[in-house]
Amino acid sequence: MTVLSGQDLPRDGEALQGAALHARLERTWGDAPGLWGWLTTTDHKKIGRRYIVTAFVFMALAGVLALAMRLQLAGPEKALMTPDRYNQLFTMHGTTMMFLFAVPVMEAMAIYLVPLMIGTRNISFPRLNAFSYWMYLAGGILLWVAFLLNIGPDAGWFSYTPLSGPQFSPGKRVDIWAQMITFTEVAALAVAVEIVATILKQRAPGMTLSRMPLFVWTMLVVALMVIFSMPSVALGSGLLISDRLIGTHFYNAYEHGDPLLWQHLFWFFGHPEVYIIFLPGAGFVSHITETFTRRPVFAYPAMVLSLVTVGLLAFGVWVHHMFATGLPRTGYAFYTAATMAVSIPAGIQIFCWIATIWDGRPRFKVPFLYVFAFIFTFVIGGLSGVMQASVPIDLQVHDTYFIVAHFHYVLVGGAVFPLLGAIDYWFPKVTGRMMGEALGKVSFWLVFLGFQVTFFPMHLLGMWGMPRRVYTYPTGMGWDEMNLIATMGSFALAAGFVLYIVNALNSARRGAIAGPNPWDAAGLEWATASPPPQYNFAHIPVVTSRTPLWDNRNHLPVMTGLRVDDREVLLTTVMDAVPDLREPSALPSIWPLASALATTCMFIASIFTPWAVVIGTFPIAAALIAWFWPKGPMSPEPVIE
Repeated sequence: MTVLSGQDLPRDGEALQGAALHARLERTWGDAPGLWGWLTTTDHKKIGRRYIVTAFVFMALAGVLALAMRLQLAGPEKALMTPDRYNQLFTMHGTTMMFLFAVPVMEAMAIYLVPLMIGTRNISFPRLNAFSYWMYLAGGILLWVAFLLNIGPDAGWFSYTPLSGPQFSPGKRVDIWAQMITFTEVAALAVAVEIVATILKQRAPGMTLSRMPLFVWTMLVVALMVIFSMPSVALGSGLLISDRLIGTHFYNAYEHGDPLLWQHLFWFFGHPEVYIIFLPGAGFVSHITETFTRRPVFAYPAMVLSLVTVGLLAFGVWVHHMFATGLPRTGYAFYTAATMAVSIPAGIQIFCWIATIWDGRPRFKVPFLYVFAFIFTFVIGGLSGVMQASVPIDLQVHDTYFIVAHFHYVLVGGAVFPLLGAIDYWFPKVTGRMMGEALGKVSFWLVFLGFQVTFFPMHLLGMWGMPRRVYTYPTGMGWDEMNLIATMGSFALAAGFVLYIVNALNSARRGAIAGPNPWDAAGLEWATASPPPQYNFAHIPVVTSRTPLWDNRNHLPVMTGLRVDDREVLLTTVMDAVPDLREPSALPSIWPLASALATTCMFIASIFTPWAVVIGTFPIAAALIAWFWPKGPMSPEPVIE
């Protein structure tokens, strides 16, 4: 396919070919050398890698806190830490895992993979992408510096009012938590907008909606869920800060506020967040299963419809977190039904994966092992979740360790296991080297078995009445043995994660060299070099099926027509991906970092004085003006096939 226009400038595939073309594109899309280039880059791959590494650092920190809590609970009446320190530990663990790891790492994988999967040269709004990372990093640093200074939040990762209100939590601990939420929501919303725009308008020619990779579908649904759900928690945390800092009474029942308003706002975001975390894992499982069974995923239309259905139903189940709050009984029936209904599309996905495996020729490499770990663990977590739809059962196990076991089975089984498999699977694409298979299998079994030994006993502890969020318990309750077993399992789980990281670091330096497509996979991300060049593709690929590299093994169709000396991406139509426009892609810039620094200063200062919001507007405005200041006439032209 050739895209024609009226310009006489050199175009890829026309005046230049081979090494000369690659050199010219590298010059056009490359970053400045040294620290300046590192600070100003807008390359989606570099920013995606930063997100992933930063998220795993936060996960490791949260994991250390989890081990400390398990040591405290290994036996009755232990005094390894004070109740106040324990409160900070479980608050920091949950907050870090949910807000600084689970959602950011899934969006980070999308930042890296989606442009490659859909055959474009960069993500939409690349400067906004850079800004989102700096905001995310600043929020995480704020939270952990506060913890190290012993002013970390201590009201739980959910910060229920009135406990988190000014009457019961004086000081700045909850203020820091609430402002950290603002940082992470700004970053998450920015990435969600980028992903939606990239998927809808930058797909390679021929990649209709019915040919999109399943991971791209999952991220489109997830990004839309983020856009519609995260303003709720941002509003909630903003009202909480207002109550605490300027004397409003949104949650103060004594002044006609409503403490339950916080729970409605929080869980309207919090339960969709579970699926925001899980659905990318479903995309990972689909790609890994397809590659290692040599079969396209069974019932592609059913998979897509189930993903969309999960995204819609996720917004109708938040009240099952509030069955114990005394809400009107007539509402319970609706949310019970919705909670049960959301398991149906999830079950369809499980069926499709099992059917794909059954019909294929499985190769039991490490990424594929994590698929089996995901199916086994997530089914257990899903079944225990359906149990919570029953109001009588929910009232019995509410705020017990049964709930702790349930959401770890769902989140670790549904998200972390697929994520570990995905990193092993796409590791050669990112680094150009293969991860070690033998050490990978050892770490897999330690992670899988360590997880089961850690969290399955918590189901029993919850059924036996052990409440969650307690820093110790008396002798003679019958909880001693199960807690000790859970603690032993947690250290096996930690050892598995350590081996996984060691394997990744060692493989990045000494692993076997990977070619462009070492797994013989079907997606476009494997059609370019490993690791990909700055510009991703020398020629924009043309898609004719859902498995382009399997159906075009000898010659992948490509198109020409983009300028070589300007950063340009091809825009296509939303439904059928027909070439539409050539769009300039933003150059590297320091102003996203400057804007993030100005916003960070304003957010942090506002914890201490509301005047910071007024004063901080001026440096933010100055940075944004410099960011968007026009650099010259740029008029993208329509292209004609």
